[in-house]
Amino acid sequence: MIQFTASSPIYTQISERIGMQIMTAEYPAGSDLPSVRDLAADFGVNPNTMQRALSDLESRGLIDTHRTAGRTVTEDQQAIDQAKQQLVKRRAEEFIESLKVFGYSTDDLADIIRHSHEEGERNEHTGS
Repeated sequence: MIQFTASSPIYTQISERIGMQIMTAEYPAGSDLPSVRDLAADFGVNPNTMQRALSDLESRGLIDTHRTAGRTVTEDQQAIDQAKQQLVKRRAEEFIESLKVFGYSTDDLADIIRHSHEEGERNEHTGS
């Protein structure tokens, strides 16, 4: 069960969590999803809330609904990759905005991140 926040509707938080599981291949492309009732029990929510979350994922092209066979993760890898790219972009924008309070420009922050990443890679190679 996940801890929900008051920052967004519960169905949105569930949709984001399952979407993340799809993007990281915890639910691989083409795989079957558990039933609405099973997912609702796993997340500790009402089946109607879960249904809304799954409808959101379907509208985003991440899952397919089959009348008699339940739901599956899309086999459209391009749709999964696009959702992943949108998520990374949104999180990067939020991160950058949160750091701008320190007076750095986007370019300054990009340089800091690049240097930090390069330093981290050097440390990995030297065992530090």
